[in-house]
Amino acid sequence: MSNGRTVVARWRDWAGTGLEHLVVQEAPQGIVAEASVIAASDLGERFALTYRISCDAAWRVRTLEVRLIGSARSLHIAGDGAGTWTMATGTPLGLLQGAIDVDLAVTPFTNTLPIRRLGLRAGESADILAAYVSPPDMSVTASRQRYTCLEPGRLYRYESLDGDFARDIEVDRDGLVVDYPDLFRRIA
Repeated sequence: MSNGRTVVARWRDWAGTGLEHLVVQEAPQGIVAEASVIAASDLGERFALTYRISCDAAWRVRTLEVRLIGSARSLHIAGDGAGTWTMATGTPLGLLQGAIDVDLAVTPFTNTLPIRRLGLRAGESADILAAYVSPPDMSVTASRQRYTCLEPGRLYRYESLDGDFARDIEVDRDGLVVDYPDLFRRIA
């Protein structure tokens, strides 16, 4: 992308064993985020992956590409920005109907997508449906979530509406996570 700005961020997972390097390019025609992640599954399986997320200028996800390094496992899904999703082959993903955002389990960056897209003011909340992707198996499910703005441009509450998980997430002026308790810490 040209005629825009580039932001670079790095995170460690809470345990200090995982690492992510992210580059976000924001331009009038849209946003592209690319990253490499070193992580481990809940079962301790170590893996690394790359991902690329492209959004339109309103932060609606248009594509998600995830590739496990050293493996044939990959995922490529595309959204129309209005809640309809397909696989790269064109096969419809009806289970994601209504989802605008993606939630890739190994990165805090995907919290930025609804934070930027929704533009919530102090005290406002919004319920969303996200395409939840869980590496390393690359399973995709629909995830009902709520975001609440506690302090604009600085603090948001994330809640899973399908479970009891909730966290107050500190972000920077770009909406990128600084501190996600028990999961991620920004290191650069």
